[in-house]
Amino acid sequence: MIPSACVRPGRLWDDLMALAAITDPARPYTRRSFSDRFLTGRDWLRARFAQAGLDCRIDDAGNLIGRRAGTRPGAGTLMAGSHSDSVPDGGRFDGMLGVLAALEAARALAESGLALDHDLEVVDFLAEEPSEFGLSCIGSRGLSGALSAGQRALVAPWGESLADAIARMGGDPARLDGPRRDDIRAFLELHIEQGTVLERAGRPIGVVQAIAGVTRVEIRFAGRADHAGTTPMDHRQDAAVAAAAIIGFVSERAGALAASGSGHVTATCGVVDIAPNAANVVPRAARLVVDIRVSHRPVLQTLLDALRAACDRAADRARVRLAAFTILSDSHPVACDPALAARIAAAADGLGLAHCAMVSGAGHDAAFVARLAPATMIFVPCRDGRSHDPAEWCAPDDAARGARVLADTMLACDRGP
Repeated sequence: MIPSACVRPGRLWDDLMALAAITDPARPYTRRSFSDRFLTGRDWLRARFAQAGLDCRIDDAGNLIGRRAGTRPGAGTLMAGSHSDSVPDGGRFDGMLGVLAALEAARALAESGLALDHDLEVVDFLAEEPSEFGLSCIGSRGLSGALSAGQRALVAPWGESLADAIARMGGDPARLDGPRRDDIRAFLELHIEQGTVLERAGRPIGVVQAIAGVTRVEIRFAGRADHAGTTPMDHRQDAAVAAAAIIGFVSERAGALAASGSGHVTATCGVVDIAPNAANVVPRAARLVVDIRVSHRPVLQTLLDALRAACDRAADRARVRLAAFTILSDSHPVACDPALAARIAAAADGLGLAHCAMVSGAGHDAAFVARLAPATMIFVPCRDGRSHDPAEWCAPDDAARGARVLADTMLACDRGP
């Protein structure tokens, strides 16, 4: 019997709703990493892993792993999973679907009566969402050797270092100076799309080809504060005027690049600070943080060069000074493994499910695991593309379809070369 036939949609859905119910009562759905609520969720997951016959442990990076040994020692490990933490006031599927679908796939593989040559692991990565330490993907960074000593020294608002927090989760931060694994042969992460491509195309499965790089740029304009009622318009040094020009430029230029066939391109001015932020004062300072995401690295430099030139022009026109143009963070795009992507597509074809190739504009744990092993992702639709919000919704049938594709892909990875 093929594993997908043993996927039980009702069991998967019940698990999703049960884990979602472990939330801060006043703020559904909130289960922040490193919190007591997060640990309660982990206890629930550990029990479900154990009921499925998986041996549970916390690895050095603080990831919860359920393992079933394969029949051929030394064959390596097939890993699937995602994360169980949420953003504040988030949803019930982002991350959680990936963990619980991997668990359902592990159960389906066992119930199909097919023994795997490879070891099988279901993983709940620690702190994929941005944490109070100012860092995301902490568990997958640690697994792949990408969690630096400086990052481990970061301190949360309550005074705890990240290293101490990882230890509190059961990890061993002193052992994170390099990659922790060399046995992973494939990593698969199922996730809601967090966009509308699949929904608009009427296709239930997305096969992820790449994960976009994320670059954040801080821009500061310095002008002069003056009285809003007495300073003539042609004598102002209004920092907000320069900032407003850049907000429009970012949207227009990113849209033009995306329309030109430059791959996945998005850019957002998500932080806008004006000082002194008073109705009767001409702004003396403005600060923007621009989030840029591209699937092709050369496109980033094209956009950054254009953005810097636009900032210079905007400053001149507003008679202000460009005080800072700083790269705050920069991660490269990650190409997913084409052989794994082909196996996902074949599994979807075998189930009669239409699919399309996609780029993920959001960051994921898979991007860091890809440093260690072949990795890719399976996307399923979410209603109206909503995510990071209580209205986030994945239909039960779509969740089950994703789990079926995942289970059959895992078997293909085990049987393939």
